[in-house]
Amino acid sequence: MSNESCPVLKDPTGQEHQLAGVVTRIGRDVENEIVVVSKRASREHAHVVREGRRVLIEDQNSTNGTYLNGERIQGKALMRDGDKIGIGDVNFIFHDPETTTRETPFPELTINLATGEVRVNRQVVSLSPKEFSLLAYLRQKRGTVCSKDEIGRAVWAEYQAGIFDYQIENLVRRLRTKIENDPNTPLLIITMRGLGYKLVGEPEE
Repeated sequence: MSNESCPVLKDPTGQEHQLAGVVTRIGRDVENEIVVVSKRASREHAHVVREGRRVLIEDQNSTNGTYLNGERIQGKALMRDGDKIGIGDVNFIFHDPETTTRETPFPELTINLATGEVRVNRQVVSLSPKEFSLLAYLRQKRGTVCSKDEIGRAVWAEYQAGIFDYQIENLVRRLRTKIENDPNTPLLIITMRGLGYKLVGEPEE
């Protein structure tokens, strides 16, 4: 594989560390491919593992943990272009040049109905109660068209007199600004003109 298409970790100084091998070791020990000068880093802190086009970060039972976008990982975690990797006191940015040559990135939506937590591209998104109710309802009916009447009854169950279309449209618009990469070109919540809305894709539990 040429260096041009090789994924890299960029350190705080701007230096790019190529991830050319199947396994790249990161840690305090000088024998690692990427040496982290930090007392909080373990001697062999983490591995970057390449599995085909997938690039994963794997903690090596480090004392202080390996962090992906601010959250401590358990075992392996898939990395995506732009992810922040925290090792010791050093934060790296993962960059995958091949990302720009692939298909248009589809937002990775994760909905935990039990905890009420929503993530887009693994980043926690804060939703209002109505926004979450709308998303949860569309997720329950994903792949099928939900009319505005159905959405109104599901999201505003406390109002027996009915809900105006503009209230639903405004709620959809607000939700899109939080979960779509480009709210003006939605990929998750699709408008079915004259019929309603539907959630596409496969949100994870």
